[in-house]
Amino acid sequence: MNQKSLIVYLVGCFFCVLAGSSTLKSQEIPYRFRDPDAPIEERIENLLGLLTLEEKVGLMMNSSKPVARLGIPAYDWWNEALHGVARSGKATVFPQAIGMAATWNEPGHKQTFDIISDEARAKYNEAVKSNQRGRYYGLSFWTPNINIFRDPRWGRGQETYGEDPYLTTRLGVAAVKGLQGNDPKYFKTHACAKHFAVHSGPEWNRHSYDATASGRDLWETYLPAFKALVKEANVQEVMCAYNAFDGQPCCGSDRLLTDILRNRWEYKGIVVSDCWAIDDFFKKGHHETHEDAASASADAVRHSTDLECGSAYASLVDAVKQGFISQQQMDVSLRRVLRGWFELGMLDPTNRLPWSNLPYSTVASKAHIQQALKVARESMTLLKNEKSVLPLSKSVMKIAVIGPNAADSVMLWGNYNGTPTATVTILQGIKNKLPNAEIIYDKGSDWVDPWVRTSLYAGFSESAKGQKGLKVEFFNNAELAGNPEATVINTLGINYNNAGGTALAQGVNLQNTSTRISGIFTAPYTGEVAFKANASDGYILYIDGKSVLAKKGREASIGTEYSMRVEKGKKYSVVLEHKQVGRSVNIGFSVFKKDKADFTTLTKRLKDVDAIVYVGGLSPQLEGEEMPVNAEGFRGGDKVSIDLPKIQRELLTSLKTIGKPVVFVLCTGSSLALEQDEKNYDALLCAWYGGQEAGTAVADVLFGDYNPAGRLPVTFYKSLAQLDQALLKTADTSKQGFENYSMKGRTYRYMDTKPLYPFGHGLSYSKFEYGNVNLGTDVIKLEKGLRLSIPVTNASSLKGEEVVQLYVKRNGDPDAPVKSLKGFKRVAIDAGKTQYVDFDLSAEAFEFYEVSVDGLIPKVGDYTIMYGGSSDDENLKSVAVKVVL
Repeated sequence: MNQKSLIVYLVGCFFCVLAGSSTLKSQEIPYRFRDPDAPIEERIENLLGLLTLEEKVGLMMNSSKPVARLGIPAYDWWNEALHGVARSGKATVFPQAIGMAATWNEPGHKQTFDIISDEARAKYNEAVKSNQRGRYYGLSFWTPNINIFRDPRWGRGQETYGEDPYLTTRLGVAAVKGLQGNDPKYFKTHACAKHFAVHSGPEWNRHSYDATASGRDLWETYLPAFKALVKEANVQEVMCAYNAFDGQPCCGSDRLLTDILRNRWEYKGIVVSDCWAIDDFFKKGHHETHEDAASASADAVRHSTDLECGSAYASLVDAVKQGFISQQQMDVSLRRVLRGWFELGMLDPTNRLPWSNLPYSTVASKAHIQQALKVARESMTLLKNEKSVLPLSKSVMKIAVIGPNAADSVMLWGNYNGTPTATVTILQGIKNKLPNAEIIYDKGSDWVDPWVRTSLYAGFSESAKGQKGLKVEFFNNAELAGNPEATVINTLGINYNNAGGTALAQGVNLQNTSTRISGIFTAPYTGEVAFKANASDGYILYIDGKSVLAKKGREASIGTEYSMRVEKGKKYSVVLEHKQVGRSVNIGFSVFKKDKADFTTLTKRLKDVDAIVYVGGLSPQLEGEEMPVNAEGFRGGDKVSIDLPKIQRELLTSLKTIGKPVVFVLCTGSSLALEQDEKNYDALLCAWYGGQEAGTAVADVLFGDYNPAGRLPVTFYKSLAQLDQALLKTADTSKQGFENYSMKGRTYRYMDTKPLYPFGHGLSYSKFEYGNVNLGTDVIKLEKGLRLSIPVTNASSLKGEEVVQLYVKRNGDPDAPVKSLKGFKRVAIDAGKTQYVDFDLSAEAFEFYEVSVDGLIPKVGDYTIMYGGSSDDENLKSVAVKVVL
């Protein structure tokens, strides 16, 4: 310890004694940084001058180390709020981000995130009271994900606002403003724009992949939302991505971080790495651009990655000693981190903060759940309604609800989610709507598996003569050594995880654990049974003392089956052992009978129903983040195919043969290629992953209590071939298909063929007609912009909402997008009424890439302005204009 640090330490100890406590309360510490009325720059410099090198490093990692002598508590910067506060127990769960994008409701989106930030502050207040300083209890939320959903195969596309830069921008700005609040002194929470930049899969190689994009695609597609969140929304954090860009890891990128973010956009906030992204700099098989953690960490800090999610920055102490970086260079980043502490009010008396009195009862309150229902309703996107089969009559006497998603509540939560106090499944929503009808429910099939599984868990006992269930022993070491810390008899089913900082059992640590699950299985019949296991890090399954299934690493997290023939009444000893390596623990184990799916009996049961509601599609278990290959062809969290899974196609075909109206409720986080299935349903309602109130929202639309107005934030292609054939036309043939980041042929902005359902498409039970816009002139001066007033008439007898969309096309430029969204408004119009919807187009609407400045500039020339209810040319009216200086 140097002399300066020793003096500071002794002074701190002296005041500790005066206060009668070994740990000082914040208001008792007489340092300038503790004065909430002092200028923030003075507070930062005072605290910076008090810290040792080791303490500085400890404050630059997401699991921020406490500085007890200065009264600075531990804090973890890692928190999530993608569509509700996530991973910390109870919260209101709104529709997944892609579903919220389908609302096309910017003011409503801001209101939703006002609510989410209320819950965030209430949960933080409660956590501080109980001294809970761990992960998922802080005020810094790594939301929103504003990457462009350029390819429907990307598993994490569900976390985004879709394929369009403008829609993503507007909803991203609304989310940030809702999260950060408008107090003149304090931020309500921090929002974070992620993942910067040129990042949208594939997941499996994201730690080694070098993304490349033309200057035009970079500036016109991948960067606009980030720029708006920095310049307009004042976002306080930006997360750099795992992948490399133009040969440099994004968290050490000259072009992205230094040139664009810090210099051009003058961003002053925190840059945080994606989790363990700095490890990718030096880990074998990853980017391998650096020798070790010290050189990688130093380079990341020099590129202004201020805060690391991970542990590589611990090596910054050695990096300073080896001369890779100076403390003065580190201080530049640390100042930004410390500003976050002060501007969030985490070191100030609670009575100074506007939200300190928000009670925990705010979380999942009745009003918040009502907002979740409102957003779910607004997200419902009616894609097909042949012969107006919808809405269904509430007087139906007998209806069938079929499909793997009908009764699934967890699917509705999406990913990066909280835990709702209750969830209305789609089946339950229909039951609530039709209390007097006979409802036949049958799962029909799994999502992708052609087998019907019947649980045999009741055949387990914890010993040969013991009670039903399995014995589960939890150890506070990773070696199954000694006596277990806790032992339980599980009679319900094995499904353990420590998400949200929740221990597997009372007294069990969050890290450095192991688990043994054991019991006796008594075969209920003679024939085949299947055991299925999954566990983070790895596991071994023993039957009668023999290892029959063993998995390690990422493959262990995907459920794997082991089938064997058993004899009725015979007993089998079963043991599953798991040893924790990483931070997160997930353990699942089951046994079941497998029967080949056969729809003959099911279709016979349904001959007398009035209508069939099929609830299928995908699940967050099938599309998501960095999951390994599974048997059904889902790779790295991504999809190899965008077809509806084969078993569901077969089930739909069988249902259609019954001759009754078939309504397909599609739950998904991405677009699917459904052209080959269109003949097998009369109506198609996309419900996304609709959150905790999705069941009510779906039923409201199906039975006419809510008039749908959701619009697609992504293109539904006819087939994957339609997308990949377009990509083959690109000049860059070094990377094909999913790995090609060229926008040529992708999304509505660059397609030259007709999709199944276009971006912006969505039907209503009302009919809307668009009148002609009178501009008064066909010449637009850039400095003045353009005001448009669009007449929209509800030409029906039913009040409804319309999403009015405004597109701009640059004529005479073959490399420009076919059209680009530049304005939208969701408006309610009474039956028979006409409403004028106003838009203002500024010079920014006419910005395009200019190679000489390597950026966007307003361009003069000839344009076509289009408006209507979707991006489809057939549904758009247009007017030609000339833009001049």
